[in-house]
Amino acid sequence: MKVIICGAGQVGWQIARHLSGENNDVTVVDNNPDLVHRATDTLDVQGITGHASYPDVLDRAGARDADMIIAATFSDEVNMVTCQVAHSIFAVPRKIARLRAQNYLTAVYSDLYRREHLPVDVVISPEREVARAALRRLASPSTFDTESFLGGQARLLGIKLDESCPVLNTPLKQLSELFSTLRAIVVGVRREGSLFAPEPGDQLFAGDEIYVFTHEEDGARTLEIFGKPAKRPERVVIIGGGNVGLGVARELEKSASRVRARVIEKSRAQAERAADALSRTIVLNGDGLDIDILREAGVERADAVLCVSDDDKTNLLASVRAKSAGAGMAIALVNDPTMVQLMEPLGIDAFVNPRATTVSSILRHVRHGRVRGVYSIGDAEAEVIEAQVLSTSPIAGRELRHIDLPEGALIGAVRKGDKVIRPSGSTRLEEGDMVAIFALAKDVPEVEALLRVSVDFF
Repeated sequence: MKVIICGAGQVGWQIARHLSGENNDVTVVDNNPDLVHRATDTLDVQGITGHASYPDVLDRAGARDADMIIAATFSDEVNMVTCQVAHSIFAVPRKIARLRAQNYLTAVYSDLYRREHLPVDVVISPEREVARAALRRLASPSTFDTESFLGGQARLLGIKLDESCPVLNTPLKQLSELFSTLRAIVVGVRREGSLFAPEPGDQLFAGDEIYVFTHEEDGARTLEIFGKPAKRPERVVIIGGGNVGLGVARELEKSASRVRARVIEKSRAQAERAADALSRTIVLNGDGLDIDILREAGVERADAVLCVSDDDKTNLLASVRAKSAGAGMAIALVNDPTMVQLMEPLGIDAFVNPRATTVSSILRHVRHGRVRGVYSIGDAEAEVIEAQVLSTSPIAGRELRHIDLPEGALIGAVRKGDKVIRPSGSTRLEEGDMVAIFALAKDVPEVEALLRVSVDFF
């Protein structure tokens, strides 16, 4: 597949890294020559320096025979015009645009993106994706990562094991025997900074970060087995009332659990906007680092504090201050992946990475065919691929024990009809089954070959 990626920033570079590693023909376009050189020097991609919306630049990038264009520059307007030019002049079949401004995303204006108007096939809103990710963290507060699969019937849980975990030093095979009715399986372990897919005889140790696939109904029991409480927060303080914080507060107001939330926003204008948009949430105008404001928001009684301002350092410091003031847990929005290593020393429980969230959203739409979902793990260390088994696939009609999966891949869940099961060696995959597969980045191409996705892209 030939793909043009417009914008070589963090998101564009990661998308290029994924797609070029899967033997796609990728060209990166950016008006910053340093970013273009970084991409061409570190990745197997071609680079073009210039404005992505200019027809001659897209022509040099190979738009005349491109299968897809991904517009992820820093400008919403450039992204939209790029898609228009790609459609009107070069007839590029599929166009994806990243749009940040919420005014472009208002439902009443959705007709704007029809092919006869502004031909964007998929619109990705980083703020909305990050808000959804933050809500998932709040729904499962004792995990550092979580995502739903298979129509919401299965979940991936990221769990940090500590000394209180009751199943430390127990081989994974023995865990399956001890909890034979538990629909859960450990698919990934990060130990001392290295992520791997475990073998049945591997043991778990304190300090391990594990990724577990579990049936939605068994989520609470799974957390308890690994020594984590399953209680959801009832009181939440949100520091940052911008698009992300406001989006989270709106969803909490609509939730059936009736979570009580308070928002702290430093900008008076933004605080007034948030107050007008919310009906049951108290909005305080002040600095989230001010202990008096935190106390006014009731931080000492809060089950969770969500720090989602537009500044990483503020989010980290606000998380630390909130925890020291009595908050049950802290979740921080962190753009810079190098700061993630500060989470544990600072006592911050979980984080949301906008870059990884946006990359996952774009990849979900890049991979067509029978791939229904893609979720990026960590700093693009691994992926979870949700796909339908095709009749022509090498895995169709075979038991899992006879499928030659790469060493860094494990099947975490299988859905047959409307029933999700825990996979075992005797599980036979049939045409139409849905599978969720954990795969290290280096093994993703081999997994997709087993799924025979490439023959069904368009």
